[in-house]
Amino acid sequence: MAARTTSLRPRLRYLFDNVMARGTPALLGWVTSLCLLVVVPASAGLVWAGPHTPATRSAQLLAIWRRAGRTLRLGGAVGTPAYVLLSVLLALVTLLFVSTLVSLITSGLNQKIMALRLGRSTVLEERHTVLLGWSDQVFPIVSELVAANANRPKSVVAILSPKDKVGMEDELHTRVGRTGGTRVICRNGPVTDPDVLARVSPRTADAILVLLPGTDGEDAVVVKTLLALDAAVPGGDRPVVVAAVRDARHHLAASLAAGPRGRVLNMDEITARIIVQTSRQPGLSLVYQELLDFAGDEFYAVAEPALAGRTFGEALLAYATSSVVGLVRSGGAVLLNPGPHTVIRDDDRLVLITRDDDTAVLAGHPLRVDEAAITAPGPPAPAAERLLLLGWNRRAPMIVDQLDQYVGRGSRLDIVARGDEPVVHSATRHLDVRFHSGDIAEPHTFSGLDVPSYDRVIVLGHDRPTGEDPAASDVRTLVTLLHLRALEESTGRELSLVTEMSDDRNRLLAPVREGTDFIVSGRLISLLMTQISQNHHLADLFDQLFTPDGSEIYLKPAAAYVRPGRDVSYATVVESARRRHHCAIGYRLQAQAALGPSYGVRLNPDKRERVRLGAEDRVIVLAEQ
Repeated sequence: MAARTTSLRPRLRYLFDNVMARGTPALLGWVTSLCLLVVVPASAGLVWAGPHTPATRSAQLLAIWRRAGRTLRLGGAVGTPAYVLLSVLLALVTLLFVSTLVSLITSGLNQKIMALRLGRSTVLEERHTVLLGWSDQVFPIVSELVAANANRPKSVVAILSPKDKVGMEDELHTRVGRTGGTRVICRNGPVTDPDVLARVSPRTADAILVLLPGTDGEDAVVVKTLLALDAAVPGGDRPVVVAAVRDARHHLAASLAAGPRGRVLNMDEITARIIVQTSRQPGLSLVYQELLDFAGDEFYAVAEPALAGRTFGEALLAYATSSVVGLVRSGGAVLLNPGPHTVIRDDDRLVLITRDDDTAVLAGHPLRVDEAAITAPGPPAPAAERLLLLGWNRRAPMIVDQLDQYVGRGSRLDIVARGDEPVVHSATRHLDVRFHSGDIAEPHTFSGLDVPSYDRVIVLGHDRPTGEDPAASDVRTLVTLLHLRALEESTGRELSLVTEMSDDRNRLLAPVREGTDFIVSGRLISLLMTQISQNHHLADLFDQLFTPDGSEIYLKPAAAYVRPGRDVSYATVVESARRRHHCAIGYRLQAQAALGPSYGVRLNPDKRERVRLGAEDRVIVLAEQ
């Protein structure tokens, strides 16, 4: 067999690898040899090429020695051999000392820089917000905190997670962008270790948010994090703690670990409730989006001594630019949409929807009400409904149970799911539930269903396996929406559609008309957690909003409140709603329902402005079912 030739470059690389493998002594020898091979000939060249070259050979060698000595920092001393040797020895010792000192300083600085880049130093901040864990929840939460702190300079958000600090900062820069006056600090470490939690100073924080990690056993991680937090910060000194679990079976354990000042949200249960409510009130998801983010109007609890002794009904028209929706009693109990004759006590606080906590200002004079434009309530709508549920996941049984509490007797629910999906639900009182086997991503599945004939259509996303990319988890849902759009185009009829998605970015890809309702559970829970972290009284308010009992948000026909097509003050709408024990908080114009970014939704309008509502428009109210 012919010998194989190897080029020079691989041979040199192999030689270099062998030298490095022999350790420090061999490396020092090679470096010294290479240095001498360069310095000595170069020094000789400089001596011989210079303008004052010595005449004798001994003088030339002496000049070469001096120049090489100066280059190598050996001094180049001349004299007796003993004198030269001692001079070289001292120069080598000095060189070794200086080199060692420089190496130690450089190594120490590098270690400190690496420690800082690893995110293991302690955050020395006060009244900051702490995020424990890392998942897709981080990005909407940080974005909302930046918006909430827009009028608070030098705000700080501290994040602790096992993820690399530099990686966290890069992702935040890409997904969130500039944070204005809010400084985001990332620290690395396990969130279940009480000692490591001290890196983000939880004791001095205003609020702590524990995020679902999106990994196997994520609820267990949340519970362990809450227990570690209890060990790191005693319960009496602990700030507001907000967490979320996915499975209802872990909710009690997490609540106990969170302590009395903690609030744990059940992600699946809240998502199921909002899907049901939105399916019955088209456009409701847009209202919740507006109320839960900090970009527009949101809930605040404010004290108003001037209204003490007045009734709640009188308070509804006491503000021109804020909408009153409830009371917070002195003990912390929240009364949402109490009776209009409820007396406001001295120590009560009003729950308002307003732009910011400093925009709740009493009107300087009585607001004008057009009595002639107020209408009497019409007859109730028919109770029986036909509903279509496409797909099945772990939230589906809760959705069926919630629907059964809302609909009237004789209503029907058709469920379409694959045969391998475990369609199991409890007995229903009002709903006639029927199951149809089929893949909602296949077009022939819809051939036997008159989909446009249903009053409501709900499309559920599939359960995302642990570790799956959220951006890829909505593919089947997007395909289903393509088929539904084809049905709309072929029949010329619009569907009343509610869609559940895992990733908010996929909402922009959905082939549906503008303004369609989408429920993105991760983003929704992130917004709720952020709101509660800024005002812990809102937890009880949201509990009441998302349950069938008590008051909820409805989009009711405008004709039930004011005469259609008539130019009236918005205060007239509020007064008409008050007479029905409703709290009006806005309206939706049907003509603008497909126009972003608000899609016709106007929350908390100025009560002095004039508005003309048509027969197709809706008034957004807080009312009992």
